[in-house]
This record gives sequence, structure tokens and C-alpha cells, in this order.
Amino acid sequence: MSDAALAIHTEGLTKTYGATKAVEGVDLRVPVGSVYALLGTNGAGKTTTVRMLATLARPDAGTAEVFGLDVVRNAGSVRSLIGVTGQYASVDEDLTAQENLMVFARLIGARRLRARQRADELLAEFGLAHVAGRAVRHFSGGMRRRLDLAASMITRPRLLFLDEPTTGLDPRTRVQMWNTVRDMVNGGTTVLLTTQYLEEADQLADHIAVMDRGQVVADGTADELKARVGDNCVRLDLCDPELAPVAAAACRPFTQEDVLIEGPERRVVVPVENLDSLPELLLRLRAHDIDLKAVNVERPTLDEVFFALTGETETDAA
Repeated sequence: MSDAALAIHTEGLTKTYGATKAVEGVDLRVPVGSVYALLGTNGAGKTTTVRMLATLARPDAGTAEVFGLDVVRNAGSVRSLIGVTGQYASVDEDLTAQENLMVFARLIGARRLRARQRADELLAEFGLAHVAGRAVRHFSGGMRRRLDLAASMITRPRLLFLDEPTTGLDPRTRVQMWNTVRDMVNGGTTVLLTTQYLEEADQLADHIAVMDRGQVVADGTADELKARVGDNCVRLDLCDPELAPVAAAACRPFTQEDVLIEGPERRVVVPVENLDSLPELLLRLRAHDIDLKAVNVERPTLDEVFFALTGETETDAA
């Protein structure tokens, strides 16, 4: 991919605080018009990376460009192209939604009438027109996050940084935020998203970089990352759980790994590299007079990808 097709291009990006390397040698290539996710736990280096790209922190080593502009030498020009939404709402609780957006518009030089027009446009776009005159202190968490996103879109930035935008939101509001992000991308905005939520990266991102201890330990699409972890699993629910050992023995020729019998339901789990063998496997079970209630094929989850790539266990994460 040519550099002209990249919204972000970094090589060896590094930031050190004292003896701690918060970001160490990060290389990123973010295509224009995509959603690119930085996935990692607290302390992985995601926010520090965003701060450098958004010209809020100076790199100690390496290079970073936004639409071909160096973030250090051309910081002013970079700022005119980006919007930033941090982990916590930056709006004023004592002002109304409309007043908040008007303040942001006036700060970038809009006259009062244009500031009001732009505020009203964004309130409608983000589903907040009905609360335009309500003080923000009376907003729910989801409404505040949407208002924060609206504020970052005052100038319709070509690149939007979303630093853990759904932290603390309930599942329904999180889905609403995802739909809002999709709408912005459809409107031409490139999004760099940092998140701890594996499902969020899976749902939104065209490309994912997994960060751990300041480094990118893997990157690719969600499907590519899942393929690195292991095989598909065929889960078999038997009509007669007592036949689980017989079913497991019948399935062993179809896998290079162990066939498992899980839980009180005695579900048979068969890791398979190639799903082309599934019809033959089912015929083999039929030949052994084993009736099935359900057959489910599951790929590795992004959770399993993350734990495998970072070396964490599910207990560590909890």
C-alpha cells in the first residue's frame, strides 16, 4: 500500500517515562477510510500511542505521519485534520448540549450564527436534538459520550482518535455507540480506536493491532488473528450423553488433537483443521447409531487470540 493511501504511518515509535518504556518500536499502517483498533489491557501503551499521534506527546524515537505530515515537524497542520475523544467526557456539565457544541465551534473561529447551526446539525446527527436545551449534568453516560463524539466532529476531521470510547457504558448504549462510529466511517472519517473490549474490536475494526507492554505483538484482521491461534471446533450435542465415549472414538480419525468430552451434558468437542471433513464425520457418527441434538462449528474467539498472544490467562485478565 502506498503512503498516499495511509492515514497513519509509524516506524519505530517509542516513548519512555523514566525507566519505563510505555511504547517501544511500534509500527502502524492505517489505511484511509478504515477502522483500525489498538487492542490491549491497561498499561499496554494504547493511550500513549494515541497521544503521540495526536501531537499531545512528543515521541522519543521513531517517526509518525498523519496523512503524510510528520506529527512533530507539522504538528499544527496535523491538528487541523484530526479529532480526539478521550476516555472521559470533556464537556461542561453546567452548560446545555447546544451550548457545549457552540463553545467548541466558537473556539475554532466560527461566528455565533454558524456555531449555532453547526451545533444543531451535530445534535440531530447524534440523536440529541430532543435534549439540546438540557444541562449535561442530567445526561446519562451514553448521552455524554455521544455529545463528546459530536464535539470531536465539529470540524469533520479526516481522522478521529477514539480512546476507549465505550468504557463504563451498558451493553445497549455500547451498541448504539458502535452504530455511530460506523456512520462516521461511512461518511468518510478514518477511525483509530483503542479498546480493552475484545468484542468491540471484533465488531468494528477492519484491522487490529494487539499491544502488550508497549509493543505490537500481532496485527491483522480479526479472522487472520483467529487463524493464528488454532483450529475450528465442532461441538456435538448427543441425544444420549452416555454414548459420548463412543462418539469421541469415532471422531478421533478426523483430528490431530485430542477429542474432548465437556461438562455434565457430555458434549463432544472435535478440533478440526479443515471443515471439508465434517460431512464424513457426521456419516461416521450415523454409522455408529449416534443421534445428535445439535452440531455447532466455532472459530477461536478474539478472547482466545488475546490470551494466546499476550501470554495472559483468563484469571489474570479477571
